[in-house]
Amino acid sequence: MIEKYIIKDKGFHPFIIRDGWQVALLNYIGDQHIDNIKKIDVHFETDEIFILINGEAVLISAAIENDNVEFRTELMKQGIVYNIPKNVWHNVAMREGSEILIVEKSNTHLGDYEFYYLTKEQISQLRNIVNGSFDEKN
Repeated sequence: MIEKYIIKDKGFHPFIIRDGWQVALLNYIGDQHIDNIKKIDVHFETDEIFILINGEAVLISAAIENDNVEFRTELMKQGIVYNIPKNVWHNVAMREGSEILIVEKSNTHLGDYEFYYLTKEQISQLRNIVNGSFDEKN
């Protein structure tokens, strides 16, 4: 009667998809290292819940107006539930070994997203902000 899930593979893994919602695990993958983040994304039909299970991660949100991007970051802490409302641009920077639980509408990963590709200047700005957030912990 009790289901149990253990997911060790790197990357994004939806593992419970039920009645309009899903739970996924995002295990660290190189694409989520701040040195490799080149885009942010948005969902139009769902909020997205992030819960840090293990490791270190910085949640990134952004407002875009006329290709000007204003980033906001939050050093994630275990035991706190973070919500990115629908229509908010976002990403998450992770350090190796990190794990994040994600809850959102089912099948979001199959099409309810749009990407915004950052310029070199925006990537540099984001790296500085995220590295500053990581430094807050030390």
